[in-house]
Amino acid sequence: MKEVSLGGIIPATVTPMTRDFRIDEEGLVDYIKWLSRFRLGGVAINVDTGEGPHLYKEERKRIVELVVDVVKGKFPVITGLVTRFTQEAVEQAVEAKEAGADALLVFPIPAFSGSPLSAEIPYRYHKTVGKEADIALVLFQLEAALGGVEYPPDVLLELTKIEQVVALKESLEDAKKFVSTIRLLRGAPRKITLLTGNDTFILEAFMLGAEGALIGFGTMATDLQVEMFELVQKRRYDEAKAIAEQLQPLIDAIFASPARNYRARTKEALVMLGVLKNAYIRPPLLPISEAERNRLREALKKADLL
Repeated sequence: MKEVSLGGIIPATVTPMTRDFRIDEEGLVDYIKWLSRFRLGGVAINVDTGEGPHLYKEERKRIVELVVDVVKGKFPVITGLVTRFTQEAVEQAVEAKEAGADALLVFPIPAFSGSPLSAEIPYRYHKTVGKEADIALVLFQLEAALGGVEYPPDVLLELTKIEQVVALKESLEDAKKFVSTIRLLRGAPRKITLLTGNDTFILEAFMLGAEGALIGFGTMATDLQVEMFELVQKRRYDEAKAIAEQLQPLIDAIFASPARNYRARTKEALVMLGVLKNAYIRPPLLPISEAERNRLREALKKADLL
């Protein structure tokens, strides 16, 4: 397995689309070139922000190929593994590796749902994918309200024993649980990098011990977030806090209720910033209203980005 080191700001990217909801390949290439200017710890494609669950597997593979060609090894490329059962996961994991991906963000599957959850099913799933594809894996702990799974501590600890697991994206949007996860990983049998997936308390996650952030919000104000992360590493907390306070109005606007609209809001914000040419989003997701666009524009102004 290729050794992969993850950390720092890892934007979860959007997927630019055309008017008829196909992948805008030219727009994607330009967008990734723009992101590549920053001191990133990686880039995450085909994940929730990028409408990964709403893409055909052939589209996900093509996106990997395009992004890898732009990045050219400057930083790791992580792709979402969105499947339904083990054999399908293995096939898509192998395809992703062949296309050039460095790691997989493994989305929980329906078979993990329900309580109580024992380690056997998720362990065998991750173990088989990692072994057969021989590629680094990022575990994904996501709140159930967004279709994810919160792994019980004993299950999560068991998953960290899998050789190919190198990191965990923790997205439970609960600071207390985040701290518990940090403590659990410190007691794990091997080093597992903790990446926050909590867009609503990024700075706090860094200060609590997160070694990076794999977040959708990372794809805007990216330079400021990189600076904020680096300031925390230097223990210059007051300066980092000032950046966090500057960005808070935009965070509040992007992740306002209903949370599902954050993808469309992110695309609209990137259009306003001149990064994307349009904000088309694939149904059943819907574009935001003009009133919401106005609120988003005001939030960008409050964050001194417009």
